[in-house]
Amino acid sequence: MCNAEKAEEGKDKERIRIAQVSCGTVYGNVQHEIEKAAREVGAEIFLPEVDLEYVREKAYEFGYEMKNSIGLNVALARGYAVAESITDADTDTDAEIDAVFVAGCYRCPRGAIIRTEIRKIIQARTTLPIVMYPFSERTKAGELLTRMEALVTIVKRRWILERQVQEGLTAGIDSGSTTTKAVIMQDNEVLGATWSPTREVVKTADKVFSDVLEIASVKKNEIEALGITGYGRHALGERFKADLVQEELTVNSKAAMYLAGIKKGEAMIIDIGGMDNKIITANDGIPDNFTMGGICAGASGRFLEMTARRLGVDVIEMGKLALEGDPQKIATDSYCIVFGIQDLVAALSSGARKTDIAAAACHSVVEQVKEQLLQEIDLRQPAIEVGGTALIAGVPVAMSDELGFNVIVPPYPQYIGAVGGALLSSSFR
Repeated sequence: MCNAEKAEEGKDKERIRIAQVSCGTVYGNVQHEIEKAAREVGAEIFLPEVDLEYVREKAYEFGYEMKNSIGLNVALARGYAVAESITDADTDTDAEIDAVFVAGCYRCPRGAIIRTEIRKIIQARTTLPIVMYPFSERTKAGELLTRMEALVTIVKRRWILERQVQEGLTAGIDSGSTTTKAVIMQDNEVLGATWSPTREVVKTADKVFSDVLEIASVKKNEIEALGITGYGRHALGERFKADLVQEELTVNSKAAMYLAGIKKGEAMIIDIGGMDNKIITANDGIPDNFTMGGICAGASGRFLEMTARRLGVDVIEMGKLALEGDPQKIATDSYCIVFGIQDLVAALSSGARKTDIAAAACHSVVEQVKEQLLQEIDLRQPAIEVGGTALIAGVPVAMSDELGFNVIVPPYPQYIGAVGGALLSSSFR
């Protein structure tokens, strides 16, 4: 391990300080959940201090004061405070802020605009990793853990994320909400890959790992390093004595650029999952901003599965049907899985073509992902679409239509987390 890696490893013992820039977290009854999530990943949340004069000054500098919303004005000022404390050569505060958590109520349209502007201000003046989160009154610490863990990972283990190639014989397991995937790689090539629906987390992982070893004609004791990611990563990390246990945001961004053959520069990674969605912007494979959605399953693979069942086909076949359909012929409510399915059922019973319904379903998911998530992320090219839904042909086509440019679907998109685990764990051989 080089000196830089040792220095980063030593930093694992330090408590990461995350500046919170937000509005309404106390009123929305989620502040204690945010602090709890931070503590669970060894981080400390703090609120940048600003006085009323500074708040007024920054509202004037911004060019717009949020009338009747002192909370948004304070959030804006705290965003400026984070940016200015890092860039002010007369202060010694660069070590006091390691990352930034920007949050606001998902129901507030003005808040969404201000969050985006705050992010732009901070990113224009600093290199701090930022995570955005539109919370609801039901948000719990468990929903925030992946975001907090990703911030901590970027700060502590940047040297791992700088890896460009996979070396040796390594494996990766991605314990997802709906499927569990496993991959074995050797010297930058995939030797085997397989998956299974997630039932019991440990038993499913045991099965897919055993299956992938057989597919790759490799013995378990020959594996030099193992990386695990996904929802079940902590339980599986203990079960398999894994070398790397890491959240999916950093793993997926690195693996997406790796599989797409993009080593340098910027990219945007889109992952429409079975339960939630992730959009990540990365530079040289290292995330610099990301957001996750999951308030409604209408913007997830679950909606597509339910639509396919109604059409009497599997979800892959539904994606092919979508290529032949016209989504404009079907009116759908793209914000709710229940109402969305009702719209499609009504259309089907009235004689609508299956191809049009399939196309409408794909566009419905993509439209919600775009409206719900892309307000928090700068559009970047190239865009890489990963996850199992990338194999549903109508989805990347709909995404390209919505974005106005083509998205890349790399090899093994459904195994993105497992590939990332095998890639990054090779640092621990």
